[in-house]
Amino acid sequence: MKYKIKHSTTYNYTDFVSLCQNQARLTPKTNRGQICHSSHIEIEPIANYVQEFTDYFDNKVTAFEIATQHKKLTVTMISEVELITTANKNLNIAVISWDEARDFLAKPNTAQLLKISEFILPSQLTPIEEAYKDYALVSFLANANLIDACKDLMARIFHEFHYDPGFTTISTPLSVVFAQKRGVCQDFAHFALACLRSIGLAARYVSGYIETLPPEGEEKLEGADATHAWFALFVPDFGWVDFDPTNNILPSGQHVTLAVGRDFSDVTPLKGVVFGGGSQLLDVAVDMIRLE
Repeated sequence: MKYKIKHSTTYNYTDFVSLCQNQARLTPKTNRGQICHSSHIEIEPIANYVQEFTDYFDNKVTAFEIATQHKKLTVTMISEVELITTANKNLNIAVISWDEARDFLAKPNTAQLLKISEFILPSQLTPIEEAYKDYALVSFLANANLIDACKDLMARIFHEFHYDPGFTTISTPLSVVFAQKRGVCQDFAHFALACLRSIGLAARYVSGYIETLPPEGEEKLEGADATHAWFALFVPDFGWVDFDPTNNILPSGQHVTLAVGRDFSDVTPLKGVVFGGGSQLLDVAVDMIRLE
């Protein structure tokens, strides 16, 4: 499946911005599950400085500066991505138990495993607490298959937590999300990460897109697709496997990965600093167009 993706972010300011400096993580990754065939960024007003680099987590970053006065900033990334729906076809051969995976990751003996083991550590948005460990262990029974146990954890989050777009912000503590069993995709991903890391497993945050389909007989609205978040679990001798607790599925065919990190703060699609501007109004529109 191939998609053309258009992601537009617009900031409207009540006062002039004299200078802004930003980083955009909007270029889809190329990995086992997808190929980014092309991408280009459009910035309005025209940036005075643009540079691309790869960050610590191997995400492509576009840094730019605008030194021209402006009251509106629009950043649009247009990409073409091919999804490889057979990426997990051999997942059934991953018969390792979660206990074995935990013990394997506890003693990294290569540079690659050492980097993977960093995803066992807590982060600012995914603290390790006994309550999260207890919640995880309901699914991760002794000697349980690693993939099956993670599927069970994902399903429990899906069924026990309520999707509520107005309940949280990025600053809402995970403890509140857990206590109230409410939140959005990034909250559910963060909670799953805290659970998995609390029992010694390596898991990472994934930002990206999910294609939305209109009701039967209706046309798809422009900008109706969405940014999304889920998590990936490291499976020894296989690699990273994605899980989407918001929809209770293993992503395949409709999820496009933008960036990975310890939590949302590592993969924010667009962030930076502005001088001036007063208050601001943000608008984000995403279009995923099937090419074949």
